[in-house]
Amino acid sequence: MSKTGQEDRPKVKVEEKLFHNRYLVDAGRPHIKVHPHDKPSAALLSLTHVCPAGCYSLGDGGKVEIVADGCMECGTCRVLCGPTGEIEWNYPRGGFGVLYKFG
Repeated sequence: MSKTGQEDRPKVKVEEKLFHNRYLVDAGRPHIKVHPHDKPSAALLSLTHVCPAGCYSLGDGGKVEIVADGCMECGTCRVLCGPTGEIEWNYPRGGFGVLYKFG
């Protein structure tokens, strides 16, 4: 038996865990916006890999785009791109956003 017991635990994908959360989408009023850019910085480009909800993607022309409908409001994008000013991040309006099922 291992010291941590992690080898005995079943592997669960992030998508399976995110399935338990519910979202109330504020249609037409995203709480995160990516500012227009010709070429994304390394920080902005990294969001396509590190966003736990997968909200950021590389679109046409190599520009980073966001679909904030599944955002968990974890703040990862604020930490990476907040100082650079490449994104505008606000909390969703009251009653909208992620609704955590277990806490």
